[in-house]
Amino acid sequence: MSDADGVAAYEVVSSEPIFRGSVIGLRRDEVRMSDGSLVHREVVEHPGAVGIVAIDADDRVLLVNQYRHPMRRRLDELPAGLLDKDGEPPLEAARRELAEEAGVRASDWHVLVDLNPSPGMSDEAIRIYLARGIEAVDESFTPEHEEIDLTVSRVPLDEAAARALTGDITNAAAVAGILAAKLGRDEGWARVRPADALWPTRPSG
Repeated sequence: MSDADGVAAYEVVSSEPIFRGSVIGLRRDEVRMSDGSLVHREVVEHPGAVGIVAIDADDRVLLVNQYRHPMRRRLDELPAGLLDKDGEPPLEAARRELAEEAGVRASDWHVLVDLNPSPGMSDEAIRIYLARGIEAVDESFTPEHEEIDLTVSRVPLDEAAARALTGDITNAAAVAGILAAKLGRDEGWARVRPADALWPTRPSG
């Protein structure tokens, strides 16, 4: 028997922690498959993250550019951050990250799209917010590591969408967020969700 999502057919028989780093962990699960066979699956544990498509009054999206070591290059991305502060709601994390990375705040917040970037190997979940009504803020924030030389630019939304389609913007959250924002704008924002919408695909811990 299985529930509507087929989850009950995949019982976790045992789970073994393998590695715990400063951000991610790795565990090995023994899983009973729907045919009764037992298999092992390695799972990268991730705290989750938020990203923000911040659009100004001139229909420009804010992009940050920073070095990403696994890729050995700089990438254009959305303002974003980990959900690694105990008890901090995702929306508050998004507000904080937008102020810290882009130096702006927004008066109008909605959920734009939810992502599970690598569901075959990780429980990572990312919520992308739409932020409008933005204005500059003076936040006391000391950047460190890759954020020391982070830069911010404002790019017309249509141009950013074109860059995503030509492979110039490759960060997964940025591509999804930008294309979702273009579709949402073209539809008059009819399908954006409230900022406090339920997030069922985020792991509970």
